[in-house]
Amino acid sequence: MEIQMLCFPADAPPLAVIVASKIAGLSLPTDPSLPSGSTPILHFSDGGKLRGLYVLLRYIGRVAKIPDFYNRDAFESTQIDEWLEYAPVFSSGSEFEGACGYVDRYLLQHTFLVGHSLSIADIAIWSALAGTGQRWQSLRNSKKYQNLVRWFNSIHDEFDAALNEVTAMYIGKKGLGTQAVSKVRDQQVSTSSSNSVNGTVSEKGVGGNRPVFEVHLPDAQVGKVRVRFAPEPSGYLHIGHSKAALLNKYFAEKYDGKLIVRFDDTNPDKESSEFVDNLLKDIETLGITYEAVTYTSDYFPNMIEMAEKLIHEGKAYVDDTTREKMQQERMDGIESKCRSNSVEENLSLWKEMVAGSERGLMCCLRGKLNMQDPNKSLCDPVYYRCNLTPHHKIGAKYKIYPTYDFACPFVDAVEGITHALRSSEYHDRNDQYYWIQTDMGFQKVHIYEFSRVNLVYTLLSKRKLLWFVQNGKVDGWDDPRFPTVQGIVRRGLKIEALIQFMLEQGASKNLNLMEWDKLWAINKKIIDPVCPRHTAVIDQRRVLLTLTDGPEDPFVRIIPKHKKYEGAGEKATTYTKRIWIDQDDARSIAANEEVTLMDWGNAIVKEIEKDQEGNVTQLTGVLHLEGSVKTTKLKLTWLPDTNELVTLSLVDFDYLITKKKLEEDENFVDVVNPCTKMETAALGDPNMRNLKRGDIIQLERKGYFRCDVPFIRPSKPLVLFAIPDGKQTTVMKFRT
Repeated sequence: MEIQMLCFPADAPPLAVIVASKIAGLSLPTDPSLPSGSTPILHFSDGGKLRGLYVLLRYIGRVAKIPDFYNRDAFESTQIDEWLEYAPVFSSGSEFEGACGYVDRYLLQHTFLVGHSLSIADIAIWSALAGTGQRWQSLRNSKKYQNLVRWFNSIHDEFDAALNEVTAMYIGKKGLGTQAVSKVRDQQVSTSSSNSVNGTVSEKGVGGNRPVFEVHLPDAQVGKVRVRFAPEPSGYLHIGHSKAALLNKYFAEKYDGKLIVRFDDTNPDKESSEFVDNLLKDIETLGITYEAVTYTSDYFPNMIEMAEKLIHEGKAYVDDTTREKMQQERMDGIESKCRSNSVEENLSLWKEMVAGSERGLMCCLRGKLNMQDPNKSLCDPVYYRCNLTPHHKIGAKYKIYPTYDFACPFVDAVEGITHALRSSEYHDRNDQYYWIQTDMGFQKVHIYEFSRVNLVYTLLSKRKLLWFVQNGKVDGWDDPRFPTVQGIVRRGLKIEALIQFMLEQGASKNLNLMEWDKLWAINKKIIDPVCPRHTAVIDQRRVLLTLTDGPEDPFVRIIPKHKKYEGAGEKATTYTKRIWIDQDDARSIAANEEVTLMDWGNAIVKEIEKDQEGNVTQLTGVLHLEGSVKTTKLKLTWLPDTNELVTLSLVDFDYLITKKKLEEDENFVDVVNPCTKMETAALGDPNMRNLKRGDIIQLERKGYFRCDVPFIRPSKPLVLFAIPDGKQTTVMKFRT
């Protein structure tokens, strides 16, 4: 049934419902003709009705195509309901500012009200605030509730066209005022729509141009879709896997279906429990909830029975051809001499394989498909091989292991998967997948393809990444140079940025080589408005500036860590007669030049001393605090000359390989970057002693950093990892 009309009183429009429908791109005809005091009603084409503001809002949230708008796991859905119950508090005159203060404090540690993405909870509170008209507008222009204003503006800025229309039509009539409405209209910027495969982008999303894409699965039925995310436990989750994981999450939620995490553990030579544990950790980090965790190895007995069934039916045979000869025969379309073995011969050799005997180790089980097909994946693929390596989960119970080609269609069917998401690199094997399922007697599981993530200067092969780990080129799978989820988070990437980046790609099948810059630019938009500011100077290149009329006795001022974000807190800054500045700044100063000392005021540099190489060794100047900061060319960061400064190690990273895109036949070892890590000693302001591991800060005029090793003692440096900001600049920017 379709929505026919939203009816409500003209003096009390259900703002949250209207806003939610606009953002979701739903067509919602309105009729403001109900008597004053009436409850809003949603009419449907079959005569059905729904009543009540938050009943309607929940319905809009459920039918909207925006990921996670309301349909989430039980905990987050309940959190959303809590916020819906809280929203009416804003309409109470006596409790309005108390409610503003409560939400402001909550948003100090949160980007959205629930989880990591926009929900109808955000819409309900946003609409409750906007609906108060001039009362909220006056607070919005003040600095009283900065976290709340930041959150409110971020929603407004990202959905500007839709919200401006609602604001002008409904809020203006409730007393927002002509001036305020005009201001909102002046801020309006045009939104563009771009096409996604099988769907379109209709609105911008929170966090900066996130497309709300709509993609459909073939023959999907609401409530019956079942998908799986099936990583092999042979490494940590990387950025490429993240796209598959998030798309599975998207479709499970879109169709009110189920998502299974399945470990494809069919190769004991590569897999371990360590990888299983860390993959689960990374899946949780991505905010993905699932119905169950399963293992392909859970089905080993069933798959052995299926293999024997296919042998009996003449659809599989045991082959002792050498691997090299078999590969050549497949390429040339030549049938193996073993293809005509009798069922009895095949079963006899199969038993040798199951026992792991010397004879069995020479054999493999192959499917009897079509050796003449130009699609080589159909040329009798291998189903089983012998392997005597103990399995990380079940030990040495089995001596034979199924290949991915055999296990994947079997377990997908047995687990009731309706749609198997695979990257387009498997396209040529789709016919094989369907053929094998037909031979097994299963119903067809739909395959849905998407393009894999390809990033410049980046290796995503777990085999190649393992080489870096085993050869000591990196510190481990969570190394910040690695494209693993743990690595990029340790580098300073916010999960919100990764999710937004992946959702922008949607389910596109276009194979593009993407730059990292876009991802880091999204990340910058998230961290910049809230991260604290600190000061540092490079240790070996610092220059002393003596202010002859500076304070004989040092004094301290308390100043904000972020001038535009009160929630970042405050810091203590010491003002002394002797201060340190960077060498690069010192070399830019001319004699008798007036400069600005940030967070202090102006000074005039009178004398400049240099060594034989032209490096500045010492500066002398006088304060000129009455001078205008607008007239100076140089704005200098500085540190007081005290023994309270913190020793820092600023660590910057480069790509692991020196080539943008590795060719298919190219050996990655030949393009390994010999220098990918650069550490620079520095001194930082004393407030950095309070940093915790994982804290993100900005060092004024040096960039963004994540604290990897916090302050322990003066003799041990605090370690800060440089976070890229999306600008194509030299990575090793602290090299001296």
